[in-house]
Amino acid sequence: MSESPLPPTRWALGGAEHAGYGTRFAELIADGADVVGEARLADVLVERDARILDAGSGMGRIGAHLLAQGHRVTAAEPDPALVEQSRRMFPDLPVVPLEILALTPEALTAAGAPTAYDLVVCVGNVLAFVAEDTEVDVLRRLGSLLAPGGRILVGYHLAGGPSTARPYPPEELVADVEAAGLRVQHRFGGYDLRPPDDRYAVWVLARD
Repeated sequence: MSESPLPPTRWALGGAEHAGYGTRFAELIADGADVVGEARLADVLVERDARILDAGSGMGRIGAHLLAQGHRVTAAEPDPALVEQSRRMFPDLPVVPLEILALTPEALTAAGAPTAYDLVVCVGNVLAFVAEDTEVDVLRRLGSLLAPGGRILVGYHLAGGPSTARPYPPEELVADVEAAGLRVQHRFGGYDLRPPDDRYAVWVLARD
């Protein structure tokens, strides 16, 4: 019996509204803009040569920076256009063209990728773009991919984010984290570790 298809993510349902995402970041990189703040914090959270999964890696800006810092990075991105852009701009960054719920140990092994990670990076509003009512399942899947002592770095807008992303209040995220068998280690208001505010949330999660 074949597996049921995964429900469409909010990103996929957004369609053409997201077409300029990769182009915008490519232009920022070409202009010398700082687009790797998330990666700098991720680098702090692990030792050198860590196994890192960039879940929802987009056009590859975060994974490529972490690769350049000496980590073993696997990027996972389901959007075909972003996968193509990532492979073109960052050819050394391995990209698995799958969404988070499809990142089973079997799929990762078939792609030649590790099945356990010291850090999972899930930033850039990825959690606010997953399919409706799959948040706990997504968090549980990410938690299942952690090596002992591993952690998850999450970041998304609380206000002023993309119109196609869901509002994800902090109390709902915390409830979903606990339902997924994880716990919150830290919460900040940005990747520079500013205090929590009502516009952006950065979380460091770990397994119970």
